[in-house]
Amino acid sequence: MEFSQYEVNALLQITNRPPVVFTEGHGMWLTDHSGKRYLDYLQGWAVNCLGHTPQCVQDALAAQAKKLINPSPAFYNEPSIALAALLTKNSCFDRVFFASSGAEANEGAIKLARKWGKKFKNEAGANRYEIITFDHSFHGRTLATMSASGKPGWDSIFAPQVAGFPKAQLNDLAHVESLITEHTVAIMLEPVQGEGGVIPATREFMQGLRALTRQRGLLLIVDEVQTGIGRTGELFAYQLSGIEPDIMTLGKGIGGGVPLAALLCREEIACFEPGDQGGTYNGNPLMTAVGIAVLNELLQPDFLPAVKEKAAYLSAALLDLSDQHGLQGERGEGLLRALKLGRDIGPQIVETARDLAPVGLLLNSPRPDLLRFMPALNVTLAEIDQMIEMLSGLLSKFGH
Repeated sequence: MEFSQYEVNALLQITNRPPVVFTEGHGMWLTDHSGKRYLDYLQGWAVNCLGHTPQCVQDALAAQAKKLINPSPAFYNEPSIALAALLTKNSCFDRVFFASSGAEANEGAIKLARKWGKKFKNEAGANRYEIITFDHSFHGRTLATMSASGKPGWDSIFAPQVAGFPKAQLNDLAHVESLITEHTVAIMLEPVQGEGGVIPATREFMQGLRALTRQRGLLLIVDEVQTGIGRTGELFAYQLSGIEPDIMTLGKGIGGGVPLAALLCREEIACFEPGDQGGTYNGNPLMTAVGIAVLNELLQPDFLPAVKEKAAYLSAALLDLSDQHGLQGERGEGLLRALKLGRDIGPQIVETARDLAPVGLLLNSPRPDLLRFMPALNVTLAEIDQMIEMLSGLLSKFGH
C-alpha cells in the first residue's frame, strides 16, 4: 500500500511525522508499509524495554483478555494486587497506585506531596505546597507536570502555569537549598534527565538531596518514568546512589509497550483519602497482567547483569565512535545514553538515518547537538555493532 492511500489528515497534528506507517515490529526491528526494515533505537522513547511485541507481553494480553479486562478501579482485581506486591517486594516502597501514563503518575505524586504537606505542617504552621524541580527537567504534558518541568519555553505555551514549582540547577546542592522556604514540601527530580539531554544526577548529589530533605522535613520524589524498570542496569535508578526516596513514579518500561504507570510511596506518606485520586483505567487487569510479565522477565537472575554488560559495551562503542569522528564523548546511565556531537546536526542525522536504504536506523535528538539511545534492554551486541557501523557512515557524510 502506498503512503498516499492512508487518510492521515483525520489525525490531529501534534508532531511532524515522516511519511512512514509502521505495520510490524519484533525485538529491535520495525517494518513499515512498504516492507522496509528499521533498526529501532527509540523503542517508543524507552517504552519497549523488551523490544517490540515480546512473547511474554503477547501471552499476558491473550490470557488476561479471555478472563477480565476492566471491572472498574472501584473493585479489587488479581493482577493489580499481584503487581503491587511485586513492586513493593523489590523496592523500598509500601503502597502503589496504578495509572495509565507517566504524566498521570507524576500528577499523582504532586497531589500526594501537597496533601502530605497540608496534613503535616512545619513548625511555622505554613501551608506547604511548593515542590522544587530542576531546569531542563521533563515530567509530562498535563498543566501541572508541564509547570513542574524545566523545559525551555514551556512556561508560556499554555500560560498561566500552575504555581509552586521553583527551578533549581541539577547537581548544585547549594542552589537547591537556597530555594527552600516555609512553603516547600518536596524536591522532585529525574535521576537522569532524559528529555533534557541524558544528564545524570551524580551519586553525591542524590545522597546530598536525601540528607537535605531529611534534615528539613521534606519529601524526596524520584521521577523514574524513563529510568525505572531496568533502564540504568538496576531495577530502579535510585538504587545506584544507595538512597531510599519517599515517592517514586514509573511509566514507559513498566508496561513493555502498553499504557501502564505507577506511583509508589512509603507507608507514612500514603495520606490519600477515598475520592482524592482515581481514574477509569487505573490498575485494570489487562495492563497490570502485562506489568507482571515484564517485571518477571527483568527479575530473572541474569537479566540486569546483562543490561550492565551491554551498557558498558554501548558506552565504549560510542566513545570509540566519538574519538574516530572528533566528537565530544558520551554520557548516560545503563542503556540510556547520549552521543555529544559538538554541533547542531542531530535532527539532520535523525532524518538521514531513517531514510537509509535498504535498512533504516531510528534515532532521537532531544537537543540538536546530541543523539539519544534507548534500545530494548535485551538488545544484542550484534545490533549495537550494526548501529555503530551505520552511524559511523552517517557521521562521515556530515563531515566528521
